[in-house]
Amino acid sequence: MADYSIISDISSHIVKALRDRMCPEPIPSPNNIDVSSPMDQDVDYILGLYLYDIAEELDMTTSPLIRHGATRLTKPPKPYALYYMLFINGSSQMGLKAHDIQKIIGRAAQVVNDGNVLEPRTVQPWLESDESPIVITPARMPLEEKVRVWSAINKPYQVSLFYKVSPVLLSSEIVIEPPRVTEASFNLEVG
Repeated sequence: MADYSIISDISSHIVKALRDRMCPEPIPSPNNIDVSSPMDQDVDYILGLYLYDIAEELDMTTSPLIRHGATRLTKPPKPYALYYMLFINGSSQMGLKAHDIQKIIGRAAQVVNDGNVLEPRTVQPWLESDESPIVITPARMPLEEKVRVWSAINKPYQVSLFYKVSPVLLSSEIVIEPPRVTEASFNLEVG
């Protein structure tokens, strides 16, 4: 099951994919793409990936306990959805024109859409069991909700891409050791 770092690992994976496929065109350097917040000041990157919400996926069911070996049980992982915004850094010193911004947003959408299915082992290679794939889909949000996200960080709205990443299964560290059998009794009946 995925470890607690799965959220950070997914963010890093998305940024790596963007860096690999967007540099040197339309973005000159991989350093110009980063995990960041639009609130960050005095940073010099062009494209930012911002995790703005994490929500438990209540409609997804998991088993009550998971068996590990003959005697160990663990609580099942919790499924989460991660909500990301891909945005152009308005404080970048790159002097981008509207045409450049549209090219960058278009290419970013293409890269994310082409790599929209992640195997959990891709981001956490040590996983022992197969888990369901993690899917990146455009978040279906009306413009008003997008404006609210920007307002929550005290920034004026700008064109950006919004994505939902799910299911992200976050493991539990609680291990349940069932009690050992200390006494057994058997009855035999002859019929």
